[in-house]
Amino acid sequence: MPMPGYVFRDGQPIPDSDLKEQQDGDNPTASSTDMTRVSTSTSSAMNTPTSSATDGDHPTDSHALANADHDHKGAAQVNEHETIKNLGWNQNPKNVPELVGGLDNEELWTLIRRFNKQMYHVKATTAPLLGGLDLNIADEDEFSPDKLRANVERLYMTVIIGLMGFGKHIARLRSWREPRRTGAFAAVYAVAWILNLLVPTFLTTLIVLIVYPPSRPILFPPAPLALVDSSTGGVQSPKAGVLGSHDSATGAPEKHKGEAVEQEASNFVSGIGSIALSSATGKHNQGDPEPEALTSNEGKHEQGDPDSDPFNKSVPDPTRMAMAGADAKSSAQGGTPNEHHDKTKQPMEDAMWGKMRPVMHVIGDISDGWERFANALSPTAPFPKDRPRFTLAAVILPGIAVSTFTTSAMFMKMSTLGVGLGFFGDPLIWRGLDWLNKNYPNWQKLLELRNSILKGVPTNAQLTITLLRIGEANRAPLPPPPSSDQPPPDQPKALHGDDVALDASHDEIQAAIHKDPSEKEASEAAAATAVGADEKPKHRHGAHILGFFKGTTKTGVETKFGVDKVRAKIGSTDAKNHLGVLPKEDEMVPTGPVDFKGRYKGHKGWINISTAARIPCVSWSRAASDGTGGAVEDTIDKHEKHVAFKVPIQDIQELKKVGGLGWKAKIVVGWATGKTVADGLEIVDKAGNTWKLTAIQDRDQLFNRLIAIDGQKWESY
Repeated sequence: MPMPGYVFRDGQPIPDSDLKEQQDGDNPTASSTDMTRVSTSTSSAMNTPTSSATDGDHPTDSHALANADHDHKGAAQVNEHETIKNLGWNQNPKNVPELVGGLDNEELWTLIRRFNKQMYHVKATTAPLLGGLDLNIADEDEFSPDKLRANVERLYMTVIIGLMGFGKHIARLRSWREPRRTGAFAAVYAVAWILNLLVPTFLTTLIVLIVYPPSRPILFPPAPLALVDSSTGGVQSPKAGVLGSHDSATGAPEKHKGEAVEQEASNFVSGIGSIALSSATGKHNQGDPEPEALTSNEGKHEQGDPDSDPFNKSVPDPTRMAMAGADAKSSAQGGTPNEHHDKTKQPMEDAMWGKMRPVMHVIGDISDGWERFANALSPTAPFPKDRPRFTLAAVILPGIAVSTFTTSAMFMKMSTLGVGLGFFGDPLIWRGLDWLNKNYPNWQKLLELRNSILKGVPTNAQLTITLLRIGEANRAPLPPPPSSDQPPPDQPKALHGDDVALDASHDEIQAAIHKDPSEKEASEAAAATAVGADEKPKHRHGAHILGFFKGTTKTGVETKFGVDKVRAKIGSTDAKNHLGVLPKEDEMVPTGPVDFKGRYKGHKGWINISTAARIPCVSWSRAASDGTGGAVEDTIDKHEKHVAFKVPIQDIQELKKVGGLGWKAKIVVGWATGKTVADGLEIVDKAGNTWKLTAIQDRDQLFNRLIAIDGQKWESY
């Protein structure tokens, strides 16, 4: 029976792109021959949805898995059409069929949602991949506070939440509230201690947990994280007052799986010290829209000053508030905070910010390693299920034999020998390292976990791009995560028998997961008071002053955008890039998976992805691929339907997400207007030509389709 879905006829010829060169370079339909050429050369490594390459032709393991024939297939793994299939874009998630076999849609959307926040900038690489998977973090990845924020949030969602769960399992065991389980652990420990087999017993238990997944819920029965008291190991009421999620530390309600943990991670970062202040404001110079001097008429990408944009430059830097406050306090106490007196201020600032890049890399590497171990222990289709677990068990297995026949005296002798060699053997160590560097230049890379025992095991980002490639290989792009403006329900999440293994009565658990009646009445009264306050506001001077400044700022923002419209008509590139970044409600129309609403050189239009041709392309025109969607459809003539540029997806060398406004201006505009800024995307081909698309409402979905369609090996920057 065919899978449900809608079919988009993207196989129709896209509007003619062989345009004559125009004198006016600001006309979006004007294009040079370099911009409209389509490469006719093919590559044996090319991996398009229409290719029938063998496994040896796929550039990475991810591409090979995406094109493999899977046993358990979802709707995105069935290729029954020659045209793009809509599996539920911009629809109710309840109506979306299972997209990937063996993976719940909520888990899939959680991966995509976090992928969208993690990926900023990717470049195609031709370097060999030792681990078999692309989308690794480049060594030259530049630091920005917004990237640091994303990495710390990921650290919270993976490592910190995982350690919280481990700590609460230990608390449950030590509490003796589950006497049979704790007694069994204590008996095994006592026998192993008597027989001097503690280490072999521990390693054997570890191997059983790795190789035989059904043993995990037996030895460590699951329980909602927020329901367990970390000090007593017993039942507690969640900090959110109601158990609305099972995998979050607070138990806060969520509309979709994983959102509560993501909100916790965001609040976790916002509460960290002075560096997190910059992260919380979203400072990300690499994502700022580039000024006019940076993009030449030929589309070449050049370096320039990000603050040359007058709109972004006119906004004060909020990250200087902390330093200004410290200076004010020092001055009030009789100090001399002036930089002419304090010669250490600038060097210390430079040194601290210079060290943030390696810190960011370390945090990212820790999160990557944790995700790889998690995906090795509990693999997600289509990655192999048994090989990673057996590899980890094989590494631990020799330790059992060694620890069984090693006495405590032998262990101490070997330990002290190692300490002595490390302390006094420096000349030998350096000679050995020098020999390795000469004969095996990549030996350090080969020893990394991702290239050795975890080779072929993906991070969550690598898993996500593989799932995206599965959809593209079968002409069924994965629909984006659902979103809603409604708050999450203030109701406890349903508990099943397998969710709770605590030694507590049913009444105790129900009392803990439900909001206390008195607290519920208080919250309802507070909500009613808030509604009444909105209807009949109190005359508070502070609120009036804040409202005055907010209204004044909003008026200034609207005036600035009005001036930008005039400047755009004159020819200012910066002003053109600002057009449409605050879309009106009637302009927020559902887009995708074939056409995406966006602007090029300030003009309204549509970005089209055509995969039906032999060479998939991305193009921009004033109308959608079916000829509709223009500013005034009845007045769109044949010339206006012509594309301004068309780029073969196989020729894309770089994709970069750019902000619709500078990071400082975005803060002010968001606070004053309450609107979401529509960001942009920069496309660079192998020849160095650059095309900048702005005011894209579904920028992340467009980005995900472009990186998943063809056979590039990507690196994250």
